[in-house]
Amino acid sequence: MNIVFFGSDDFAAKSLEALIRSDHKVLACVTQPDRPKGRNLILSAPLPKIISGKYGIDVLQPRDLRNEDFVENLKSYKVDLFVVIAYGRILTNEILDLPEKFSINVHGSLLPKYRGAAPINWAVINGDSKTGITIAKIDQRLDSGDILSQKEVEIKDSDTSLTLRNRMIDLSPDFLLSCLDDIEKDCVCVKKQDNASVSLAPKLTKSLGLIDWNKTALEIHNLIRGLLPWPSAYTLYRGKMLKILESEIIDENSSSGKITSLSKEGFIVSAKDKSLLIKRVHLESSKPMDAVSFTAGHKIEVETILG
Repeated sequence: MNIVFFGSDDFAAKSLEALIRSDHKVLACVTQPDRPKGRNLILSAPLPKIISGKYGIDVLQPRDLRNEDFVENLKSYKVDLFVVIAYGRILTNEILDLPEKFSINVHGSLLPKYRGAAPINWAVINGDSKTGITIAKIDQRLDSGDILSQKEVEIKDSDTSLTLRNRMIDLSPDFLLSCLDDIEKDCVCVKKQDNASVSLAPKLTKSLGLIDWNKTALEIHNLIRGLLPWPSAYTLYRGKMLKILESEIIDENSSSGKITSLSKEGFIVSAKDKSLLIKRVHLESSKPMDAVSFTAGHKIEVETILG
């Protein structure tokens, strides 16, 4: 099939490369404009643009999806299908009507669960034992189109949103190619989403990361796991933001937010029911470090209250 690909990050990039190497023909890649990144604000291209350039694929980087020149350019490709993965913008109805067949999206959850921008993070934050990848038709509402295929993915106790995301990135290319083959043969089993089962996965915000030590140890532990790498779960230590990067649940309890003891692996803080062994931290205006080095360098004392 002739395909135009829409995508902007590493989740999209691996599937794009697999698609380019497949029997399907990628005519163009639509991605976000180059943006300044890092402390020096160096103008950087999205990874899908770099990959497309390596294979001589046309790259389109519209700032406005309603731009007439951009839409006319899309029309000129005469495509069968638009494939959208982590593009970061909602396609207009005019664009969605262009492919001969339809447009599909690869989404990081088992829709209709976790519609929205951060499905992988929210699955970890909420302590789910499984999530998945959904390929669905794109319609006028966000992540609400008919389901074409789904693949379950286990969420391990040791997973963070980073490790889970990386595993899903690895699984997506083969899953996508299998679904595309079925679409080409007209043998997909289309399923409507159950609107009664919809849940949302809104964008992450910095304020979401503030730890409430009056919550259970499991709730806080899942927040820490789910908010990596940004915005990270954090507390306050001597008026400074202290990001908590790694933790482990410990079966003991005291006053919520109190450092109860130090250990060879870090320091222990009480929550509502149990405690958390804090293993890795990142203090504001400093570098990430193991919690043992942090306690030694800052002379952390037992009975210190965080938050």
